Amino acid sequence: MDKLKEKLKMSYFIANKIYLFLIFIFLAIEDFTLGFYYFLISVIIYTWKTLRSKVPIDVDREFESKTYVYKQADNKDLKLDIWYPSKNNHKHPLVFFCHGGGWISGFRNQPNNVSWCKYLASKGLAVVSIDYRYGYRNTMEDILSDYTDALDYVRDNSEKLSLDRDNIVLMGLSAGGHLSLLYSTYYTHNDNKDRMEGIKAVVAYYSPSDLNDIFVSENKSLFAKFATKQTLKGSPVPKEEIYDYYSPINWVSQNMIPTLLAHGKLDTTVPFRSSVNFAKSLKKYNIKYTFLVHRKGGHSFDTKLEDVATVNVLERTASYIRRSMKL
Repeated sequence: MDKLKEKLKMSYFIANKIYLFLIFIFLAIEDFTLGFYYFLISVIIYTWKTLRSKVPIDVDREFESKTYVYKQADNKDLKLDIWYPSKNNHKHPLVFFCHGGGWISGFRNQPNNVSWCKYLASKGLAVVSIDYRYGYRNTMEDILSDYTDALDYVRDNSEKLSLDRDNIVLMGLSAGGHLSLLYSTYYTHNDNKDRMEGIKAVVAYYSPSDLNDIFVSENKSLFAKFATKQTLKGSPVPKEEIYDYYSPINWVSQNMIPTLLAHGKLDTTVPFRSSVNFAKSLKKYNIKYTFLVHRKGGHSFDTKLEDVATVNVLERTASYIRRSMKL
């Protein structure tokens, strides 16, 4: 029965919420007004769940955050928030945090990201949470340049911002994890010590390490496929070289920094195998890595589930970051 439930959860019908669409069609045929109200209520419920999404560990104190413009692009200010721990040090160890959303959605200060920032701040870490341009009108190269420029801004202004530029961990969720992995694999592969200066480790939650994995038959997410095509301006067959170029797994080398991967086995947005294969590649090069698996977790399990397994993954992540920084 459990296996049947898992198969159903990962089916095209459930993963893309086709059942909700069919209900809407049926109600709209019967009564358009009823169908409209159903659609409206569904949007409200989805928005409410999104706004309430957070890590399942309550932080019972407030933390100071400051917002800075790190760059202007396309007549738009790109911003980052810095969350400081309560302990007032001259130089705070830093988690450079990047949100998910398929490179086409999400923002730095939405509730799930804020909850992560507060949680990490409660562990004595400063957290920089960044925005970046979306893949609708921009390329992956544009997005990566935003990531790099935000990191450069933090480094160049570390004294003024009370941040330790020699004690940094890169972290990202989903698409943000992909950017963090790509930055670290690419620059370690090319032995670019300036770009990797001060970076002790990278943490990636349910992130695609091979962008071709988004299109494997067992992946049912229409959103993931649409977002990837939109950002890379095409499908993997005609754009094979581009997909390979922007896949972190193809840049892993003996110079790669220590890595923590976290993934739910029931992920229907980014296949679990993407992290499995990346872990195998790290092992091949004898890179130190930690792989945290949530056996019943799907995509974004860290802010959707409140079970003991999720809490354990979060606590182990925070401990891993602190150990990487030798705190």
